[in-house]
Amino acid sequence: MFEVLRDLIAQASGTDSFQLGVPEFEKLGHFMTNVAFAVGNRDKIGPMEAARRLEKEILTRSPKNFIDRIDVAAPGFINFWLTPQAIQTELSFIFKDKQYGLGKSWKGKRVMIEFTDPNPFKLFHIGHLMSNTIGESFARLFEAAGAKVIRANYQGDVGLHVAKAIWGMRQMIERGDKMPSAGDSLVTKVDFLGRAYALGASVYEDQSGSARPEAKEEILAINEKVYSRRDKSINQLYDIGRKWSLAYFETVYKKLGTKFNHYFFESKVGRDGLKLVMAHQDIFEESQGAIVFPGEKYGLHTRVFVNSKGLPTYEAKELGLNKRKFELYKLDLSAIVTANEINDYFKVLLKVMSLIMPEVARKTRHVSHGFLRLPGGKMSSRTGSVITAESLIEQVKEKIRERVGRNGDISGKDKEVITEAIAIGAIKCSILRQSPGQDIIFDFERSLSLEGDSGPYLQYAFVRALNILNKAGRISKVNYELLDSGEELALIMKLIEFPTVIKTCIDSLASNGLVTYLYDLAKTMNRFYDAKNVLKAEDKVRRARLALVFAAARTLKTGLGLLGINTVEHM
Repeated sequence: MFEVLRDLIAQASGTDSFQLGVPEFEKLGHFMTNVAFAVGNRDKIGPMEAARRLEKEILTRSPKNFIDRIDVAAPGFINFWLTPQAIQTELSFIFKDKQYGLGKSWKGKRVMIEFTDPNPFKLFHIGHLMSNTIGESFARLFEAAGAKVIRANYQGDVGLHVAKAIWGMRQMIERGDKMPSAGDSLVTKVDFLGRAYALGASVYEDQSGSARPEAKEEILAINEKVYSRRDKSINQLYDIGRKWSLAYFETVYKKLGTKFNHYFFESKVGRDGLKLVMAHQDIFEESQGAIVFPGEKYGLHTRVFVNSKGLPTYEAKELGLNKRKFELYKLDLSAIVTANEINDYFKVLLKVMSLIMPEVARKTRHVSHGFLRLPGGKMSSRTGSVITAESLIEQVKEKIRERVGRNGDISGKDKEVITEAIAIGAIKCSILRQSPGQDIIFDFERSLSLEGDSGPYLQYAFVRALNILNKAGRISKVNYELLDSGEELALIMKLIEFPTVIKTCIDSLASNGLVTYLYDLAKTMNRFYDAKNVLKAEDKVRRARLALVFAAARTLKTGLGLLGINTVEHM
């Protein structure tokens, strides 16, 4: 329906440079367009005059029983109301289409989403949870549009944080702390690494003078040896710590529903980045023995790409990383999800890329997010007071257990699976409902509410629809013309919006529009239930309403899936 209307407007106006969308308020129509502004500018007339001319032309060209009426609204918008017949007919297509909402606009294209990016030797904290949730939703949205999506994870397996952790490991072993054995749990191993990193970081950054004065130099020496691989004892600690970290991360990815296609590591792309810098000395400068990019020349800031010891910095490694991405996969788009604290860094990086790899830069998008915090809680891996993703999930699960209590209809195993699905859904929804870049303070009450804009509210809306469908049985011989009430037509119109919402999310690289849509869909479903009895209606009406419930439930499940949120069958 959306495409039919868009084609109709394009034919009548002679342009495809316009927006077609759903008005914020239902009283303004089913759809609205700004095409009159483009036409008015082209034909040297006012947008209101252009809109009135287009109104007549569109109505003349419109198929029978498609457009009910058109209104022109200042300063030149055109609002459309569709006929009940057109809306009912569209539901018949939606009901039969198992892939409804999934399009082909990115078919044949390759998209890489780089996200999560936890560093070995450090814990998987709630910042990584933010990146994972956002990145996974992007990956699923592009897949829904037909793209071949490569989920990429770039991890810092070399650098000062590694040296700090290894220094801490050595100190802990020397003072008698037992090194975890192969038979110990991953939890024990990761806890050991977390404490080691916190110890090394605190000593390295201690300004009180109480730390050993040579500690910082020892850590710097370890850092060089990690790169060179010339110290067997350090290599041993490095290899085992890296192995533990990567295994631990996999358990978190599985819990969150992410499976990466490619893992990039700093240790592998550093040399490529160094070569790129050295091959483009025309855009870099030497400064105090280091090689820097003079960002001030471009309205940015200067950053070091090769340090005074000749080692590539994070910036140079990023150049190597992005070059390798496009060499390996011939990408049409590369989207990188990070925290907004490095926005300025990425402005410099993208500028450098535009100078030495213009095609790569043109196809690369940086998407930043804010910080996720608990009420009154701050996070610091330096001090060891890290809020891990798993600890947040467990806190939410405990809140759910307190609310639900015992449910005799659900087995213990099912109850745990459902509890975790609700907890993760609550967290993901809290993250994705925000506009990109905003900080989030996780509100337990709001996020777990069954009456507001929350993940559990959406999951419960699906459960309610599923209960109706399970009681009804098979749906056949549907007469869609029987769905003629305001509540029924409103729900169908809400379903009709779904493909457009997905496209908008992809175009803007933001998932919050889909979350808002699903809330509106769930509320529209509930208004329909309140107004119309489904199971007790006369047989023909009952079947028509069941078809509507089925289409709504499937759309809700598809939408939640695109957010990375699992549906449940009981709540």
